[in-house]
Amino acid sequence: MYAIIETGGKQYKVSAGDVIKVEKLECNVGDKVTFDKVLAYSDNDLTIGNPTIDGKTVTGTCTKQAKDKKVIVYKYKRKSGYHKKNGHRQYFTEIKIDSI
Repeated sequence: MYAIIETGGKQYKVSAGDVIKVEKLECNVGDKVTFDKVLAYSDNDLTIGNPTIDGKTVTGTCTKQAKDKKVIVYKYKRKSGYHKKNGHRQYFTEIKIDSI
């Protein structure tokens, strides 16, 4: 049994017991989180929403609020001596899926 949910502009395929990293959500560690944008649901047969399935929700528990690994942004133009190095660390929330 799995579901496809949307949060933070991205789609995730989740099952009960999965741990996913999503864009930062406003919740504390240990709080319950409910996702109501369920795009598809499968329990031996696939049900696809138009655009979402009414009445289906996915619940999870917030396990971590942190920053991701650093991503290096390097801009370079040849023959002109231009180069610029920059870094970025994105905030994320780790969610453990409890039930669908």
